[in-house]
Amino acid sequence: MFNKAKKLLTGLAFFALTANAHADEITIGGKNFTEQQLLSSITEQLLQAKGFEVSNRAGMGTAAVRAAMENGQIDVYWEYTGTSLINFNKVKEKLSAEETYSRVKELDAKKGIVWLNASKANNTYALAMRAAKSKETGISTLSDLAKSVNGNEGLTLGCNAEFYARADGLKPLQKAYGFKFSRSDVKRMDSGLVYQALRDAQVDVGLVFATDGRIPAFDFVVLKDDKGYFPAYALAPVVRTEVLEANPSLAGLLNEVSAKLDDKIMASLNAQVDVEKVSIENVAKKFLKDNGFI
Repeated sequence: MFNKAKKLLTGLAFFALTANAHADEITIGGKNFTEQQLLSSITEQLLQAKGFEVSNRAGMGTAAVRAAMENGQIDVYWEYTGTSLINFNKVKEKLSAEETYSRVKELDAKKGIVWLNASKANNTYALAMRAAKSKETGISTLSDLAKSVNGNEGLTLGCNAEFYARADGLKPLQKAYGFKFSRSDVKRMDSGLVYQALRDAQVDVGLVFATDGRIPAFDFVVLKDDKGYFPAYALAPVVRTEVLEANPSLAGLLNEVSAKLDDKIMASLNAQVDVEKVSIENVAKKFLKDNGFI
């Protein structure tokens, strides 16, 4: 009788441990544009399929999501190496893609944040023009753009408010290339609206993200960063150290997703949402199914 009771208690204890393996809810963060919302949904659906309790807080600003992670309100999200290097760690020296990743991994570890494996997707900022306008003006590089702006040719720029103000944004870009848009020629708007404004010729130059599927769909030309101003913005999952220690399987799961991402894949996923108008949840689910994650 005693042995039976002991076995029963052992079994119940094992069941309790198994049931509580993912007892703490994982809070997923994300920024307020398509690529980030897709990655948040991919992470949410993957972790749910693996038995985690999750909540999704996508749609935050860059500074807000980082602050939320440092404050313990966000457990995991996808970040860009260049953003952490410049905006969060205030490193101004020019580094290679590999050096950038190593540096932010080292610096953020001191803040309780673990960088998992970087993907091959590099969602760097870029300036783009309509192909016809680029051909008409002969502008194909940022140096060409600087000459045109300095020549008072009346070009207008569309960008979001964050890029206008951030440490790796418009002002230092203009300083690096030696030009300056007049205040009236800069139209600040939501990131998604920039693409529409550029497509509809409401602005001449627009801020874009290199992995955005609307670039080829809308026949835009990305102006070459011929002075190498923009740093690498490799995309990678970041996790709070204590959360990863409590849930070590997160590393393998998220690293597998990261290994499947590159510029072409991200542009395709983004285009399905922004051009083909498929829901974020359905695009995320299809990606997970197509790659055997769920």
